[in-house]
Amino acid sequence: MDEKRELLRHTVATLAYRATRALEAAPESFATFEGCGRQPGKILAHMGDLFDWALSLVQGRERWHNSTPRPWPQEKARFFAALKAFDDYLASSQPLHAAAEPLFQGPIADALTHVGQIAMMRRLAGSPICGENLFVARIAGGQVSAEQPAPVQPFR
Repeated sequence: MDEKRELLRHTVATLAYRATRALEAAPESFATFEGCGRQPGKILAHMGDLFDWALSLVQGRERWHNSTPRPWPQEKARFFAALKAFDDYLASSQPLHAAAEPLFQGPIADALTHVGQIAMMRRLAGSPICGENLFVARIAGGQVSAEQPAPVQPFR
């Protein structure tokens, strides 16, 4: 596997890790939290759309779809399923029909921004996440599910 694909896979794993931390233990009512622009459930649906789009890009069949948000648990599962489908393609020997750089600057970086929004909204909703030293986090390419290792150095 070439270095760019490996870096994309590590970036997607980093996104999965950070998203897990931002989403874990969020009450279902958080999906409809008001007061900060778009509701978290709509942001999460958009994040799933980003990775459906990313997969269509690498497959050479670009397609965009705006999804209607599902219930919070289903939307979380959909997001991680979309990440896995994209990562599985990156891990395959199939050709990439989109360059690594626009994949990073488009759907991946956008999703990272949205994870930060969700983390901030958790605090505003009275359900803050615990910060941690992400430099030492146990993140590995291919590790893209909601099942992530425990934080190594949480901030207490």
